[in-house]
Amino acid sequence: MSRPANVSLVFHAFMKTGTPEELAAALGLPGAAAKEWQVQHVLVKRLKEVARRQKITHAEIARRAGTSRTRVTAILNDDLDHVSSDPLIRILYSLGYRVKVSVVRAA
Repeated sequence: MSRPANVSLVFHAFMKTGTPEELAAALGLPGAAAKEWQVQHVLVKRLKEVARRQKITHAEIARRAGTSRTRVTAILNDDLDHVSSDPLIRILYSLGYRVKVSVVRAA
């Protein structure tokens, strides 16, 4: 899903006062973008907790996940431009975690 540049920074600032849906509407994006951001936020938050608890470096996370340290550092600094949920799930998996997804009918 395409997003404007630096939307991750805008998203984190906006979350302090609004909802992801309001942000998506303000940016002229579909509501599905808001839901994707929420999923990514949860995955990154958990990844940060795992990294902190395991006292693991960005370089070690990158090595285990088969990606670059630069990418890991960007993700852990909430720079999610051009990052889908897939690499977040792969990184968590490489650290010994699995992601469970639940699908429910929208109200």
